[in-house]
Amino acid sequence: MATDAEIEVISDETMVINLGPQHPSTHGVLRVRLTLDGERVVGAEPVIGYLHTGFEKSAETLTYQQCNTLTDRLDYLAPMTNNLAYVLAVEKLMRLEVPKRAQYIRVLFSELTRIASHLVWLGTHVMDLGAMSLFFYCMREREVILDLIEAASGVRMNPSYFRVGGLAYDLPQGFHEKVRDFLKDFPRWMLAYKNLVDDNPIMNERLKGISILGREACYQYGVTGPCLRATGLALDLRKAEPYCYYDEFDFDVPTRTECDAFARFWVRFDEMYESAKIVEQVIEKITPQGEYATRDRKVSLPPREEIYGNMEALIHQFKLVTTGFPVPAGESYQGVEGPRGEMGFYVASDGGPKPYRWRARTPSFYNLQTMPILAKGGLVADVITAIGSIDIMLGDVDK
Repeated sequence: MATDAEIEVISDETMVINLGPQHPSTHGVLRVRLTLDGERVVGAEPVIGYLHTGFEKSAETLTYQQCNTLTDRLDYLAPMTNNLAYVLAVEKLMRLEVPKRAQYIRVLFSELTRIASHLVWLGTHVMDLGAMSLFFYCMREREVILDLIEAASGVRMNPSYFRVGGLAYDLPQGFHEKVRDFLKDFPRWMLAYKNLVDDNPIMNERLKGISILGREACYQYGVTGPCLRATGLALDLRKAEPYCYYDEFDFDVPTRTECDAFARFWVRFDEMYESAKIVEQVIEKITPQGEYATRDRKVSLPPREEIYGNMEALIHQFKLVTTGFPVPAGESYQGVEGPRGEMGFYVASDGGPKPYRWRARTPSFYNLQTMPILAKGGLVADVITAIGSIDIMLGDVDK
């Protein structure tokens, strides 16, 4: 129940009340200040800043390689996507050539991360709308992807696996077979999900015609990703501005034209199929062993077999880890297609081993600005639908 401090009577017809930040369906620490006329929402103001992360300023005190740990925590459900945008921005600044095999592996994990992120969205969104079972199924399947990430990086979440110049480690033995096992089971999982939600009267009632967000509003607020593609525009950075050899892979960009929560739901659902198609193509292209990082020793460590017993290599490793590497003066920006839209990093260097300026273009921050449009005219229950339909991550917002 709201306290007197949280309710402000505007007139006999309206009042202001808080939704969150403790409400479980705000997915973190989001507070939405709702102006209500009975059950009808006449105004909605998102209030942010409860995480107090300060990632962007903190990055300016770290070396370029250490900044990786911050990118993981911006969107902790899609850490590989954040890693990728950041390392590409630094590599662009340094004009680094990264082995093609390492770029393929980056694509592989980016798409596995997209599926894992969408599984969390699917399970929690449906649970917010009143169904429990799908959440447990999605978490079960996400564990399989986290097992793959752990096999390669040693960590299940926030792996910092992508590094400036390539990857932290090579793929372990038997990794290809584990991915193929996942791809074998994935269509069966998706069919089970679809049978639960397709033509479900509760889902249709809660999603169709709810929280309309048109294309012009997307342009005005900088909305990208599935929310934009739900307006019929097939804009995807993997196609529009290919990176990491995405132009060598065959996949479609799912779109819908309804512009509502229903459209945003099925765009994300269909994206998981396309990501699985890319994963299948990548796993056939990459060899089990090969180069996984640049040979430029100013940036990357020598292979382990070269370090053991080599005092000079050990000293170089220690210096590289503790003091970092200098980056030529200049500035760069790189955006990638994340699960929630364009994830990008702007990096400015003064020629030292730490970034002079470090800024993140996080999709959730832009998507959340549309809450006044999404919520206005609906019921209080529809605000929950609106929040779930834009798939926000508060680490993305409070950066």
